[in-house]
Amino acid sequence: MKYLFLLHSPEGPPLDQGSVEYAETFAEWAAVTAAMAEAGVMIDCGPLQPVSSATTVRVRDGQAILTDGPAAELREQVGGYTLVECADLDEALKWAATIPSARTGWVDVRPVMATKASS
Repeated sequence: MKYLFLLHSPEGPPLDQGSVEYAETFAEWAAVTAAMAEAGVMIDCGPLQPVSSATTVRVRDGQAILTDGPAAELREQVGGYTLVECADLDEALKWAATIPSARTGWVDVRPVMATKASS
């Protein structure tokens, strides 16, 4: 079954790419994604641009309404995602716990609903 990990972090500036903390976090991410790939569960993953780059789309009365920014004022942000295929929820939760974001924020683990289009 496929699971989507939504990686949340507290609102705030991103890590400085020249910092030791950034280098350590990047190395941890590389190790985690390599382990997922080696185990054959990794489908895709990636960081997202800052929430300030978001555009929200709502359709009302057949008209698309575009708003700069996220759908709601939040004190946290979705910073990235990981899509995995695991035998069950327990396996997915074990992998989610290895993600560095789980220590400073949290990881939502959501089963992906099977549809004819995704089969």
